[in-house]
Amino acid sequence: MEQLIIIGAGPAGISAALYAVRSNIVPLVINNGIGALEKAEKIENYYGLERPLSGAELYDRGIEQARALGVRFVDAQMLGVQGFAPFEVVTTEGRFETNCIIFATGNKRMRPNIKGVAEMEGKGVSYCAICDAFFYRGKDVAVIGNGDYALHEASELANVVGNVTIFTDGKEAAFSKETDIPVDTRKIQAVEGDELVSGIRIEGQEDPVPVSGVFIAVGTAGSADMARQMGAALTDKGNIKVNDKMATNIPGVYAAGDCTGGLLQVAKAVHDGAEAGLSAVQFIRNQK
Repeated sequence: MEQLIIIGAGPAGISAALYAVRSNIVPLVINNGIGALEKAEKIENYYGLERPLSGAELYDRGIEQARALGVRFVDAQMLGVQGFAPFEVVTTEGRFETNCIIFATGNKRMRPNIKGVAEMEGKGVSYCAICDAFFYRGKDVAVIGNGDYALHEASELANVVGNVTIFTDGKEAAFSKETDIPVDTRKIQAVEGDELVSGIRIEGQEDPVPVSGVFIAVGTAGSADMARQMGAALTDKGNIKVNDKMATNIPGVYAAGDCTGGLLQVAKAVHDGAEAGLSAVQFIRNQK
């Protein structure tokens, strides 16, 4: 079992890892790529930079710094977190157990540009299979997405609902393993319904595909997605709710960086990560 798992290798995740490893707690960092830093062409407003750095350069430097101190990394896509004390972190590269987690992947909740999705949120459009599957027992539902995250959500639903179909919205399915779950690769025109979702209209088709629920799983799972699946409280803006120690309402679960909202800057992410790392260390020591 891992002492500490940090999900995300940006400024918040690496900062947390640095403070943990220097406290003799060696974390495992789940890394799924650069994230928001990739869009930063030049960073000039961060302490100690004698010249501007690109987001990619800063990202690489952080990872190398952590590796030099003994922090371990697994490059994998996150699929979710299951269980409670210990938690089971589910990734495309396997499952890992721990009693302490820091979410630091930013907030990747993605809403597809499909007519009706925004309007029907809370009326049959959901972003959490584990949270809402119960409401669709015996009913037909759809998952919109084309990667392993979509496949994972569909697999969770398949245990509860009547039938589930993955709609890729015109994209090629990019699953890392074979599945028996039906996959529809046609382009979606709209999610339809009045008071509640009633169907998915496919471009060029006269009649919509009847479904009672639509689950969004575009791209990869973000911190807020996974925290919500565990039962962590979110703010009214959909960010993970934390206290001044970066602790969520679930013992042993912390969050840092963009996923907690506020100032979306490297400086805040590094501070959050430091606070979360120290808090996690104290939690682990108390458990002993």
